[in-house]
This record gives sequence, C-alpha cells and structure tokens, in this order.
Amino acid sequence: MPSVLWTGKLSLPMKLLVNTSNVLAWLNGSARDTDSMKQRVKLGYDGAFTDHVIRYDELGLEFQIKAGKAQLEGLDMDGKEVLDVGAGTGALSFLMLEKGAAKVTCGDISEYMLSQCRKKAAEKGYSEDRIDFRLLDAESLPFEDNSFDIVVTGMTLGLLPDQGQAIKEMARVVRPGGTVSVGAHGPEHYWEPTDTYFRAINKRYVLGYRLEFWPRNEREVRHMMAQAGLSGIHTKREIWRNRFPNGGEAFDFFAAISASWWYSKFPEEKRRDDYQKVRNYFKKNNKNQVTDDIILAYGRKLSRKY
Repeated sequence: MPSVLWTGKLSLPMKLLVNTSNVLAWLNGSARDTDSMKQRVKLGYDGAFTDHVIRYDELGLEFQIKAGKAQLEGLDMDGKEVLDVGAGTGALSFLMLEKGAAKVTCGDISEYMLSQCRKKAAEKGYSEDRIDFRLLDAESLPFEDNSFDIVVTGMTLGLLPDQGQAIKEMARVVRPGGTVSVGAHGPEHYWEPTDTYFRAINKRYVLGYRLEFWPRNEREVRHMMAQAGLSGIHTKREIWRNRFPNGGEAFDFFAAISASWWYSKFPEEKRRDDYQKVRNYFKKNNKNQVTDDIILAYGRKLSRKY
C-alpha cells in the first residue's frame, strides 16, 4: 500500500503542504490508484510531459554512473546472468557488462528509455547473447522463478507504488545463492529541487495528488528485503552535494532525470507556461544545489521456497 505521509526531507511549510495534498489524495482514492501512478511515470519517461527527457544522458548520466559504481563495488559479476530492473538508458547495465557479466537483461516500464539503452548497446558492439531488453512492471516481473544469478535495481525503488512487492519479485526470480541488490532513494535525495518545485508550481492542478516519488531510509529498505525472505542483508548510505553553475541548470537536470510526470495533472495547454515559470524561479533564486542520497542494500537468497 502506498504511503500517505511524506517520508523524505522537505522544508516544514512544503512538508505540511505535501502531506495535506496526500491526505486529500487518500480520501479521494487517487493515492490508491497504483495503475495510474505507474502509467504517469511511464508516460513521463516516454517524453509525454517534457522535452528534457531526450537530454536524459546528456544532463544526468554522470550521476547515474557514479551511483552505479558505488552500488556495484564488491559485487562479483564475472560470468553471471543479471537482471537490471528499471534499467533506464543502461548506466548500471553497461557497468555490469564491463565487470564481466555474461549477460544482462535490461528491464524498464518506459519504451523510450529501453530504445535508448538498445541504441547504446549497438554502438558499444554488444550482441543479443550479452544483452537483451524487456518492457516490464517491476511489481510483476515476466520471468520464471530462479532465472538469474543476480538481480539489481539502481535508483528505481522510490518510483514504485508497492516497493515491498517489487523486492519480493526480485527475490523470486533470483537463483538460490544469488544476490539481490537495491539502489534506493534516501530521505534527502533531490530534496532541494523537489522543495523548490512545490513552492513554484501552480498548485491548482496538483492539490489532492500524491507524488509518485517516495524515498526510504536504511531501516525501511532492510525490512522490505527481510520480508522478501532474503538473508545476510546489509546496507550503506552515500550522500553527495552537487552544485550546478546556476539554478536554471539545476532545473534542467532535475527535469530530465525526473521526467516531470506530475504535469500529467495539468491541462496540456498550461504545462509549458508553468514549466517555464518554475525554471525562472529556480534561476532567479539560484536554487543550484541537488543532493544525491542513495541507500545501497544487498541480500542473498538461501532457500528454494520461491
């Protein structure tokens, strides 16, 4: 069940505003409509709400690679068959291939993200026996039990309505003795642009709407992994404070990496004007800091109960 009260960091006025909106969303039923939540995220990353999505790698790939390298540190990929859930444009997938994975399956809910991943695989010379691609829902993976040696998700968990179910699915499809690795959004992840966006956006269209992004702390991630039947669970947390030359560039990064799917709640003719108004607010107030806060979690599947 999706959370109602916000679990991440925000300034007090914005947290009160967001929680009021979340309660309204719960009362009107939209916070329980998880199919619509997933569809909004999918459409966002397919480019329905902002042209910035086509600059996803240009503006955000270095940050994805940095998080991916931290997540893969110490993991033995040599000769392993791996599933990457929420692969996006493939930052984590290609790192795993470079570390010796025998084959990586890239799975994502967005057709556009997968198309970019597929294009890069061709450019890098990877054949179908090393990498393949699947359109999928992380909460209902289209694979048989015990299909992969390692299952990972890198910075996707916070976008899933039922995060616990997604981890259970990852545990189901990993082989006994295999590893599940989760890269989750920590409580401070992107809190500055999120807070700024809440301040500047036209609230008429988003009041009573529960944002699809939902961060978690280490304890919560460990609990979900234990509920999925994993053992030897351990976590670590990495925080980086990124500063952009100005607020406009911070906005551009955030718009590309988040896909601005909340604009699905706006009339189409109102989106571009509000988008520009918010960018101007970022720039005028020099909101140029964006925090990366990542929870890295690992667990092993020791039994054959799945």
